Amino acid sequence: MTPPPLGAFAAGYAGKDPVAVRKRIEAMEHLLEGLFTIPGINRKIGLDVILDLIPIGGDVVGAAMGAWMVWEARNLGMSKLQMARMFGNVGIDFVLGAVPFVGAIPDLLFRSNTRNLKLIKRHLDKHYPATAVVDAG
Repeated sequence: MTPPPLGAFAAGYAGKDPVAVRKRIEAMEHLLEGLFTIPGINRKIGLDVILDLIPIGGDVVGAAMGAWMVWEARNLGMSKLQMARMFGNVGIDFVLGAVPFVGAIPDLLFRSNTRNLKLIKRHLDKHYPATAVVDAG
């Protein structure tokens, strides 16, 4: 079976409809929190932890990427209280990661982007049930 053309693949992620937003947010969360598995402890890490190893700038970039998820939540019509909670998660992650090198350790435990994805999925499942995905595994 041949893979779909790149344009067809990208088309699934483009747009403002809830399905496309869900795909983009899930992809961003995977990029930030689950790119690699650490052998031996079977713990996933992503770009968020890697960026924490870059003093000052890395943490800012990670927080900006996390804030983008909140922006997408705003586009879905999530409440200000939910978005404040999400910004709080991003802020905690930013503060925990502010200490160069050592800040990556708490980032392994406090996964703000995964927490925010759960909040967004809960909103999508309630207000846009057609976007729900059933896990087959």
